[in-house]
Amino acid sequence: MLHRVASRLQGRALLSSSAARVFSSLPAEVEEAFSNAASSPAPFSHTPAGRNHLYVPGPVNIHESVLRAMHVPGQNHRDPWFADFYKKCLSDLKMIFGTTDGTTIIFPGTGTGGWESALTNTLSPGDKVVTFRYGLFSHLWIDMMQRLGLDVTVIEGRWGDGAYEDKLAEVLKADADKKIKAVCVVHNETTTGVTSDIPEVRKTMDSFNHPALLLVDGVSSIGALDFQFDQWRVDVAVTGSQKALSIPTGLAMVCASDKALAAMKTATSRRVYYDFADMLRTNPSGNVPYTPILPLLYGMEQSLALMREEGGMAAVAARHHRLAEGCRAAVEGWGLQTLCREPRWKSDSLTVIEVPQGVDSQKVVDVAYAKYNLSLGIGLADVKGKVFRIGHLGNMDELMLSSALCGAEMALLDAGVALTPGSGVARAIDYWRKTSRVIPTRETLLQ
Repeated sequence: MLHRVASRLQGRALLSSSAARVFSSLPAEVEEAFSNAASSPAPFSHTPAGRNHLYVPGPVNIHESVLRAMHVPGQNHRDPWFADFYKKCLSDLKMIFGTTDGTTIIFPGTGTGGWESALTNTLSPGDKVVTFRYGLFSHLWIDMMQRLGLDVTVIEGRWGDGAYEDKLAEVLKADADKKIKAVCVVHNETTTGVTSDIPEVRKTMDSFNHPALLLVDGVSSIGALDFQFDQWRVDVAVTGSQKALSIPTGLAMVCASDKALAAMKTATSRRVYYDFADMLRTNPSGNVPYTPILPLLYGMEQSLALMREEGGMAAVAARHHRLAEGCRAAVEGWGLQTLCREPRWKSDSLTVIEVPQGVDSQKVVDVAYAKYNLSLGIGLADVKGKVFRIGHLGNMDELMLSSALCGAEMALLDAGVALTPGSGVARAIDYWRKTSRVIPTRETLLQ
C-alpha cells in the first residue's frame, strides 16, 4: 500500500499549494516512503541521449515511413473502402512467400498462433508427424504438437546444426505404410543462427515418394531470406510481423497450398480463432471474420512497398547476405566462433556468437544494455550463458549494423574477453566497403 502511494507521487518535481497541504497531512510512514522513492528513481526510468540500438532478431527496427503509415485514426473495417484494401494486402503478401499459387491468410496474432493454425487445420489428434529439435523454437513447436495430441517423432540435433536430411531419410524409409502425415521444419532457428535447407528436405521426401505435408516455420526467415513456397512445394509456411517485415508484433501470416486446404477437410483437430475455414469464407470478398489490426496492415503494406522498391525479394535476400557476411567477418576478427559451424546452414537473419570458456554471455548482453544502450539477444535454454545473438534482419543497413559491432566489441572487452579494439569492426567495414553499391537514384552524385 505504502509503495503504491509513493509510486503515484514519485516524479512530481513541484506540488501545488493544495497538493502540498494534502501531502503534509499524510501519516509519517507514507511521507517517508514518498521521500525514499523520490530520491531513488525507478529502475530503467532514465532515458539517455541518442537512441536505443536494437539488434535482437525480433522485434526489429521499424522504418520511419512505416511508422508514419501506421499513425492513423480509428477506422471502420466494415466501411466500403476496406474490401479492396484487404484483398490487396493478401495479394501483396505473396511476394515474401515466393508464391503465386498459395493462399495467404493474415491472423491477428503472433507466429506462435501461426504454428497452431498450420497444425490444427491440416492434422488430427493421433496423426504421426516427424520434426527436428535443434533450438528453443523447434522445441516449443514440438511441445505444441504433443499438447495437440499428435504422435511426434523427434530427430534430435546439435544446437548449432540444421535439419539432418540423412536422418529424415531413415525415418521416411522406415515408414513403409506412409503413415507419417507431416514433416515439420523450423527454417531459421532463432536460438542458434541456423537456416535449414528446405529444398533438400523436399528432395528427401520426394526420393521416397512420400505424401506427407511439408509444414515450415519461417518466422525469422520469410521476408529476409530466399523462400520459394511454390518451387519447394511447401504446404503451410508461417511468419510473424515483428521479424523481417519490420512492423510491430501482432500479425501471423500464413500461406497454404491446395494440398493443405484439402487436408483441412478431414482434419479433426479443434480450432476456432485460427480456423482457416472462417478466413476462406470471408477473405475472397475482402472481408474478415473478426476485427483486423488496421494500423499493422497499413504498416505491412508500406514495408512491402519498400521491399518492392528495393528490387524485390532477390535484392532483399542479397542485402541480408551482405550484412550477415560482414557480421561473420567481425566474429572472425574477434577470434571467436559462431555457434553454427557448417557454412551451408549459417543464417543471414542473425549471427549467434560463442563466448570463450569462463565468460558468461549474459554479462556481455547486460553490459551492452547498461553502458551503451545496445540491445543484443541473450542465450536461450541449452545455450544460456554460452552465446549472444546479433540480429540483422528487416530494416537494416551497414552503418546501423556497424554500431552493433562497435557496441558488442566494447561489451566483450568489459566482460573480460581478450580482443583488440577495432578488430571486428575493421573486418566488417572492409568487406562492406568492397561489396557496396551506390544507392539507386543517387548514381549521378558519383559520375
